[in-house]
Amino acid sequence: MKLGFFDSGIGGLTVLAESLRLLPAENYLYMADTKNVPYGTKSKEEVRAFVFEAVEKMILQGIDALVIACNTATSIAINELRERYSFPIVGMEPAVKPAVEMNRATGKRVLVFATPLTLQLPKYYALVSRVDQAGIVDSLPLPELVQYCEALQFDKVVMGEYFRAKLAPYDLNHYGIIVLGCTHYPFYTDILRDILPPHIEIINGNAGTVRRLSALLNRYGIETGLGSGNVTFMCTGGEAAYIEKMKLALTLLR
Repeated sequence: MKLGFFDSGIGGLTVLAESLRLLPAENYLYMADTKNVPYGTKSKEEVRAFVFEAVEKMILQGIDALVIACNTATSIAINELRERYSFPIVGMEPAVKPAVEMNRATGKRVLVFATPLTLQLPKYYALVSRVDQAGIVDSLPLPELVQYCEALQFDKVVMGEYFRAKLAPYDLNHYGIIVLGCTHYPFYTDILRDILPPHIEIINGNAGTVRRLSALLNRYGIETGLGSGNVTFMCTGGEAAYIEKMKLALTLLR
């Protein structure tokens, strides 16, 4: 049994790392769409085509289930993917619902970090409208952050200055939770913890996604626990150097 994980780049490795922790006895295929990263600044039509092209390549490698480990790609393509393929497919969405539930008693606001395209899509607006009756959710686009992550730019000084500049218009005393609404962003959790007030929690949807994957495998009757945690890496650009970068980035998360 082989579980496929797909993202535009290295961001989905944050979800894969969570799956390796929770489901260690499986085998994995990780595909990065290096020809077309980043997705968050492209059109819906472009992203939809990129996703289907990459997924077809993954199917040829014999995956039994698929995680679209990208919030933007999920918003655009998840419904059509499920219509076309019969194997289990799990998507991502920003962890707005748990954030709102956690903050309900405190009176604090929620700030969602995400790509510009994710924040523009109807799926995101529908999610916020459904769970945020009190109007406590604010959204902050971070269009540069995926590129920083893809360049393995994790310098604390450089990125600390970047986040401080982005957060300067916000009174952080009013916020209780920051939601990392792109799978690239958890790479910066430790840097954010260093610059944010200690009362602010940082959450993402990765663990919930892996729990949904596990439940779906069980529902489909797919036999699990027969692997060794082996990860095969692929990228649409075929660059050996990028595959080495993915391996390095995964070690930073484990």
